[in-house]
Amino acid sequence: MTTTRADRLVPASLILLSLVPSVAGAVRVTELARGAEVTSANERFVAMPLPVVLHIVGATLFCVLGAFQFAPGFRARHRAWHRRSGRVLVPAGLVAALTGLWMALVYPQPPGDGALLTPLRLVFGTAMAAAIVLGFLAVRRRDFPAHRAWMVRGYAIGLGAGTQVFTHLPWVVAGVVPGEDTRTLLMAAGWVVNVVVAEWVIRRSPRVAARRGAHPAAGQRVPSAGTTRSSR
Repeated sequence: MTTTRADRLVPASLILLSLVPSVAGAVRVTELARGAEVTSANERFVAMPLPVVLHIVGATLFCVLGAFQFAPGFRARHRAWHRRSGRVLVPAGLVAALTGLWMALVYPQPPGDGALLTPLRLVFGTAMAAAIVLGFLAVRRRDFPAHRAWMVRGYAIGLGAGTQVFTHLPWVVAGVVPGEDTRTLLMAAGWVVNVVVAEWVIRRSPRVAARRGAHPAAGQRVPSAGTTRSSR
């Protein structure tokens, strides 16, 4: 099977989207390893570095390895790789989601975060963990369309930090620090945009389209044999 343009562009685009948070995470880990100067922005990480380090490592693995799952030609040529990487992706994604939940609950709220941002992090972090678990259970029972759908949803939420870079970009370019409510909306927009795109990707899947075509929508009448004959 030849490599298509989508096999190159889609993974590359997803990796680029995760580049800024991945680089920022690597910088954070390096600072903690070297003994960074304690500031109001990092004091919670310095006091308890393990959760944030696990979160960064898990999220980076999940986003980078996960990008290659969106290249059908690559998956078809490397089926064994797909299975082996899945054994890394599932625990990495769960580590990222669960440590994110832990940090939202235990770490002190950083400056600039509004009261609603913590509940949002809990909702999307729980949704990400649940999607990964449901995706794992689906592949165990060999329901591959459901496995793909749930993993796409989990990946979309995990990639939220990349999209949040773009939702914040106008304020960064303008040199303006968003207020707490604005920041909450910008963070939520990153997750919501990714979830909407994920649902679009899932619904345009050939297997999902075939399933929907096999079952008429609610309220849709199926022509009877007599009706079909009389229309000829």
